[in-house]
Amino acid sequence: MTVTVNTATPDATKIAGTKTVADWKALCAKLDTAPTRELWAKAYDEFFLARLESRYFSPIRTLEKNPAHLGEGFAIVAILCSLVEFLESTFQGKTYRYKRKKDPALTEHEYGESGKIFAAFLVNRTPFKSVFDQPLAEDFYANVRCGLLHEARSKGGWLIRTGKDTDPMIDAARKIIFRKSLQKGFDDLLKYYRAQLLTDNALQDAFKRRMNSLCLE
Repeated sequence: MTVTVNTATPDATKIAGTKTVADWKALCAKLDTAPTRELWAKAYDEFFLARLESRYFSPIRTLEKNPAHLGEGFAIVAILCSLVEFLESTFQGKTYRYKRKKDPALTEHEYGESGKIFAAFLVNRTPFKSVFDQPLAEDFYANVRCGLLHEARSKGGWLIRTGKDTDPMIDAARKIIFRKSLQKGFDDLLKYYRAQLLTDNALQDAFKRRMNSLCLE
């Protein structure tokens, strides 16, 4: 039987900008014993958002500075698609584990199917849930997310356009992604999530589980 053994990541390891594992442990201890709205705002701003900013959004802005329009939209949408799973797993407080047939069953706070968690994000989270139903979410996962990440192309007739601020995130009928509006959808989602995280105990517990999992190798 093959069992994955998680070991602690060194305390000096940076997990969000300049913030380290040790910094998160110190803040998490305060969140466990005497949580306040101010501490949860700190957790969101200095750990969650800082991680997304340094690893995802700052690189996207660098790509946007390219005026050539020779394919940077594909790279941007690929980055956004790679972010979806992390976001949804944070909202649910779950960690991915690849499960072989003889491995132990997945625990309550583990998942093993990326497609399901990706689709759950699109059909359940504001503002994406106003655009995606389950079939469309599964289509997007298979032909956009998997197409871009596995084959460096979109499939199933999907196209990527820069678009204008007034465009929808996607035109489902024509299978067009307007990446500027898609990016704005992520901005709106994160603002909504921050507001909810300050007071929602279930989201807070999930957040701590997911952040703690980042402190394991």
